[in-house]
Amino acid sequence: MTTNVSDFYRPQRTRNLFNPESPEAYRISRNKIELFQDCPRCFYLDRRKGVGRINPPGYSLNSAVDTLLKKEFDVHRAAGTPHPLMRRYGIDAVPFAHDRLEEWRDALRGGVTHLHGATNLLVTGGIDDAWKSGRGWIHVVDYKSTSKKDEPTLDAPWQIGYKRQAEIYQWLFERNGFDVEPVAYFVYCNGQTDREAFDARLEFDVTVLPYTGDWSWVDGAMHGIKACLMSDNVPPAAESCDWCAYRAAVSAHLQD
Repeated sequence: MTTNVSDFYRPQRTRNLFNPESPEAYRISRNKIELFQDCPRCFYLDRRKGVGRINPPGYSLNSAVDTLLKKEFDVHRAAGTPHPLMRRYGIDAVPFAHDRLEEWRDALRGGVTHLHGATNLLVTGGIDDAWKSGRGWIHVVDYKSTSKKDEPTLDAPWQIGYKRQAEIYQWLFERNGFDVEPVAYFVYCNGQTDREAFDARLEFDVTVLPYTGDWSWVDGAMHGIKACLMSDNVPPAAESCDWCAYRAAVSAHLQD
C-alpha cells in the first residue's frame, strides 16, 4: 500500500484557526501550549495561518502500554485499594475515582477543561491518571514508555516538556476546584532488551518518578498566547527551533 504525505499532513489547514474578531472562546490544548513555549513562530503559523509542523505517526506500542496501565489501575480504582506500585514506593494514595474520569482522559473530545476568563481561551488537557492522596488531594499522574539501558530519569533537558505537561494538568485541576498535591508522578515503563529471547513477549521494568510541579507560570502563558494570536505580525522564531532553522535553510536555497 502506498502512503502519501497527504495521509498524515495537510499543508494548509482551514479549520480550528484563531479569528481575532470572533467572540467565541478559542480552544487551546495542552499540546498547543507546549508548542507556544517551544516556539511562538511555529505556534502562530499553526493556529493563525493553518500551517503546522508535520506530526509523526502515532506510537502504537506506547498507546498499548497506556491502555493496559489504565485497565490495571482501574481495577484498584473500583476496589478503592492502592496499586502495588504505590506500596512499593511508599505513596499514600489510591487511584482517584470520579464519574468524569473517562471524559478527562479523552484528549480529543473532552479532557480536563477551564475557560480562562481574562483571555477567553478554553484550556484543555487529556490526562492519563489521577491519584487521591491520603489527605484527599489530587496527584497528577502521567504514563511514559521507553526502551533504554539506563534507568529512566527526568533529568534530560528535553524532558522540560514532560514537566510542563504535568504542571498544566495541575493548573487545570486546581482551576476546577480540586486541591492539588505539588508532587506529580510519572509511571515510566522501560522495555527490556537483555532477555534471552523475545518469545512473543516484551517485558518492562516499571519505575515511578516523582516531580514537584510549579504551575504559577501557566496564567502568564495564557496572556502571552492571547497576545500572540491577536497580533497580525508573525513573531520571531525561537533560537533553538529546528523547524524554523530548516525553513530558513530551504528558503535560502529556493531563492538562489
